[in-house]
Amino acid sequence: MRDTPQGNLTRKKHMKLSTLVTLMIGAVVSFVLLSVHLLYFVQIGNATQHQLEDKAMAVARTLADVPAIQQALSGPPDAGIIQPIARAAQQHNNLLFVVVTNMQGIRYSHLNPALIGHHFIGDDINPALQGKENVSVNRGSLAEALRVFTPVYNAQQRQIGVVSIGISLEAVSDQINQSRWSILWTILIGVLAGALGTLALVKTLKRILFGLEPWEISSLFEQRQAILHSVKEGVIAVDAHAEVSLINEAAQKLLTEKTSGSMDEASVIHAQLQETLRSGRARRDEELNINGHLLLSNTVPVYSQQRLIGAVCTFRDKTEIAQLLQRLSGMVNYVDALRERSHEFMNKLHVILGLLHMKNYAQVEAYILKTANNYQTEIGSLLDKIKSPVIAGFLLSKINRASDSGHRLTLSDASFLPDIGNEQQIAVLITVLGNLIENALDALGSENNGDIHVMLHYQNGWLACEVSDDGPGIPTEQLDAIFDKGFSTKGEDRGVGLYLLKQQTESLGGSVSVESEPGVFTQFFVQLPWDGGNKTA
Repeated sequence: MRDTPQGNLTRKKHMKLSTLVTLMIGAVVSFVLLSVHLLYFVQIGNATQHQLEDKAMAVARTLADVPAIQQALSGPPDAGIIQPIARAAQQHNNLLFVVVTNMQGIRYSHLNPALIGHHFIGDDINPALQGKENVSVNRGSLAEALRVFTPVYNAQQRQIGVVSIGISLEAVSDQINQSRWSILWTILIGVLAGALGTLALVKTLKRILFGLEPWEISSLFEQRQAILHSVKEGVIAVDAHAEVSLINEAAQKLLTEKTSGSMDEASVIHAQLQETLRSGRARRDEELNINGHLLLSNTVPVYSQQRLIGAVCTFRDKTEIAQLLQRLSGMVNYVDALRERSHEFMNKLHVILGLLHMKNYAQVEAYILKTANNYQTEIGSLLDKIKSPVIAGFLLSKINRASDSGHRLTLSDASFLPDIGNEQQIAVLITVLGNLIENALDALGSENNGDIHVMLHYQNGWLACEVSDDGPGIPTEQLDAIFDKGFSTKGEDRGVGLYLLKQQTESLGGSVSVESEPGVFTQFFVQLPWDGGNKTA
């Protein structure tokens, strides 16, 4: 099988999180330790040299204050008084030499006794002969050394000589190198601490990231984003402080469309999320009315390790579902009406066939003319006035329903409805006609010969709809409340039809009103835009 680019991408090797973190922290720790080592390496050499200088200067000052040395400097160099003292100081302090001279630079002590009485070698003693302490690196009769000089004063504070002490440079280097070995131990301890810290960090990161590798997290994030933006339902998530942490494109589109660009009316969703955060309980299948549109929402709390960390609300537009069902219902009603008419037409054909068999041609002619006139009156005139097949079928079904109930539903001769409305306008008109006609039939009750009149009049992009009946009417004190949600005189779980009618009508920019005289009539007036787009009233 040939490799595809996708297959190669799938098999691409990724570095594990533990390896990546180890390498990164190891590089940082190594860089820091190396920098510190270099700085310390330079400083430790200087510090060690200064320490040896201070040690040698302290020994020299101590010897310069010894009374025996001060007294012996007034005598001959070979008196043998200073040499034992200098020798003991040299051995006890691991020095290269301890030399005491008088003001002429003549040695009173030396590592080699044969050089006692000879002149000190090196001009670096001159500052000390002038009463100034001095430090230098020079070579005399012995090896090259770090040399310190301090003057010797008698009891009358008059300079009578110089004490010079030398430390071998090899000893200085050995001391510096010995001090620098401590740096290596420091580095090793730092590396060990860094390794343990890295191990603890990797384990903590693994626990926080649920054992996932970085590329797995990025892949899951990309998949989540793709899913959120592909679902039609709106999704809004908040954190424990009720701050919005996630909102997908569908939610933004739904809320922007339903609130005309303002999020004020959508605050009801945020209020639901806050209530869920407070109570910790889910809210299932709740209806939200936003600017005349019904949203069906589900709000659930989000827990992590038994701790509430946020809430998520998902919602979809119930209005679209209702409109689709209404449009489908209209088409079904239209088909049912046509089916009823087809059965009736077949019966009439059988009547005509029987009359032809009996050769009663005069009756055939009269029957055909009557049938044609009835068709023109009932169906043909309706189809001439109502150009929308969905609305026409819906009205035919309602006419038949009214007839089956013992009442009459008539369409005004002045009616005219062009087929230019969009799906939303058609769905709202079906809601209007369906609710008003059904309410009229309920008001007429079981008594026969009730009349329901419908008038649809189109003009300049607006449709005026009137539905009236000669039923018992509506009491005056109830006229202002009939459009409230839940208000009904028919019992519990009612009072939704007129509420939806008003909400959907006003959402299109239309209006609805009612007039009624108890015991005489009830008449509803509805105005809707009817031009394929919404208008504002």
